[in-house]
Amino acid sequence: MVVDFTKRMEMAVVNTYFKKKEDHRVAYKSGGRCTQVDYVLCRRCNLKEIGDCKVLAGDSGARQHWMVCRIFLEVKKKKMRVRNERRISWWKLKEEDCSMRFREEVRQGLGGGEEVLDDWATTAEVIRETARKVPSVTSGNRKEDKEAWWWNEKVQERIRRKRLAKQNWDRQSDEKGRQEYKEMRQQVKRDVEKAKDKAYEELYEKLDTKEGERDLYQLA
Repeated sequence: MVVDFTKRMEMAVVNTYFKKKEDHRVAYKSGGRCTQVDYVLCRRCNLKEIGDCKVLAGDSGARQHWMVCRIFLEVKKKKMRVRNERRISWWKLKEEDCSMRFREEVRQGLGGGEEVLDDWATTAEVIRETARKVPSVTSGNRKEDKEAWWWNEKVQERIRRKRLAKQNWDRQSDEKGRQEYKEMRQQVKRDVEKAKDKAYEELYEKLDTKEGERDLYQLA
């Protein structure tokens, strides 16, 4: 029944994957008979997380022993989102359409005239309010981890194919699937190194120019 259940559910009997002495396999002794009655089951894709599985002998007066299975769990850290101050997107005014809309909105906010009001505080407030609507403001949200800024389409496609190969290996658990996943993982590493080198080279060339000063301050 145990074997049929594990085959039907694509699981594995963890006890059978470790070579142990009889004392570390027998879970119950009675009348000179030794019985292995306890089993640990897991999904086949999680076998790599199992470190050990054995029976620990109990006290001399008790015939019941204890089954112990050591599992290594990887805790994944959740990416936190950092809240930044919302700022006006003044750089959008470089676009001609946005600049024209901004000037028209400011002119209407100042009463439709061409002259600037004598009250500078009122004029400045009108300009700021208009800028919040036309160029708009930033969301204030950003991910804390920006290490993947250099990813290109080729790297993303390689990573997608690597994940598919990993899922295929987990389902079939054969040598062919393992070899395909291993080759795909090595290929992804090579593509990542090439993409990073190219991205940093382009970045260094851009920072040496006059236009790269703003990017330099953003990196800082």
